[in-house]
Parts: sequence; C-alpha cells; structure tokens
Amino acid sequence: MRYFMRLAFNGTPFFGWQIQPKNISVQEVIENALTLLLQQPSDDGQRERIAITGCGRTDTGVHARDFVAHFDFSEELNEEQRLKLVNKLNSFLPKEIVIYAIEPVADDAHARFDAIDRTYRYYVNIRKDAFNFPYTHRIFEKLDMDKMNEAAQLLLKNEDFTSFSKVHTQVNNMRCHVTHAQWEQCDGQLVFTITANRFLRNMVRAIVGTLLLVGKCKISVQDFQDIIEQKDRCKAGDSAPAHALFLEKVRYE
Repeated sequence: MRYFMRLAFNGTPFFGWQIQPKNISVQEVIENALTLLLQQPSDDGQRERIAITGCGRTDTGVHARDFVAHFDFSEELNEEQRLKLVNKLNSFLPKEIVIYAIEPVADDAHARFDAIDRTYRYYVNIRKDAFNFPYTHRIFEKLDMDKMNEAAQLLLKNEDFTSFSKVHTQVNNMRCHVTHAQWEQCDGQLVFTITANRFLRNMVRAIVGTLLLVGKCKISVQDFQDIIEQKDRCKAGDSAPAHALFLEKVRYE
C-alpha cells in the first residue's frame, strides 16, 4: 500500500530535506521514526527501513508549511490506525517537524512527479521587527517594489532559468514554467510569491537576490532580462538567505 503524508517543518536545524551522508536531514528523521513505529525487528534485531520520497528538495535552512511525501507499507492502515500513527509520529519527532495527515493513494501515485505546481514565499523585513526576524530577511535600503514586480513578470515570459540555478545539478534541463511571481507589501514586510511546475536547486533564492538588486536600483529591469538570457549563474545576484524562504503549497489533481 502507498500512503501520502502531509507535513510541515522548520528547516533551521536541518541540512535540507534530502538524506545526506554526514548531515541530519528532515527525510532521515522521519524515516527513522516511521521505521521504528511500523516495522517489527527481525531475529537479528534489525528493522527493514521504510523509505519516503518527498515532493522535492529544500536547501539547508529552508522551511515548509506544506510538504508532501509518500511511503510504501505492506499492511493496509484504516482511518483510526492512520490517525494513531500521526499522533505517535508527532510525539516521536522533534518540535520542528509536524505530521498533519496520512492518506492511502494509488500504488503508482508519486509525491514528486504527480505534483502540478509548487508555491514558495520569501519574506523581507523593511523595518525592525522583534519577533519575526528568525524567518525574514532584513533589508535596510529603500526598495522600488514597482520595478521589482516589473522584473518579476519577466519570469513568466521565460523558461530557461540556468542563470538562477546551482551549477552541476543532476537535472535533464533547466526549463521551468512560472505561472505567478509577485511582490506584495503587508505590515512592514515585502512578500515575494512564486509558483511554477518545478524549481531548480537554489532557484528561488537566486531570483530573490537578483530582484532585490533591481529594487535597490543597482541593476535595471532590462538587466534582469539580460541575466536570464545569458544563462550564466555568475551574472545573477547572490542568493538571498535561506531562513526567510518557505514552501507554502504543493498542488495535486
């Protein structure tokens, strides 16, 4: 049986979602808990590990308010059993990870490949804040939001985002279909929302870092378009800090 798991996590103490050889990840922590709760130890005391597949990767320190992963388990879990598993997982997992629901899906359903699109938000503080600073990027310069939005609309007209991706990534192509990209101001914050069918590694943070250069009038809107067309990461701005980026929504049929 295959199950979808909806969850959220504060990425501050983790080195991203994906399992790594030497660093702690969200995926590893959840897999450890699932294996402990669902799998009986064999004669030698070992448990067959339950692997989970996420809807995507997140960089070190990036957060997710809505994340989806799937796992396979040999038994069918009814609604009561799934609710108990959710509660047990939440008691085992660290406070930075919360499981919302576990639901049965078709055996060929895939958390990553079946996702229609993903939405990220990046939070920028334009004034001092005593409470939200761990999850926002403080900017001291005045920003021209109109110019940043004018440049952001160019993302919808382009598909190759090589200039905003980490180099040497294991992907077949650098093409993404961005359907929404906009800055909004609310209570002393600027919030950048972007939706696309897929994202490259470091893509959102690189876009934000470059759009902030537009807002600071260090590059023009045309310069932003030129950066996209040059397909060279070195031409774009520095990546914005990870702690202010949230995966907000993953959408399925």
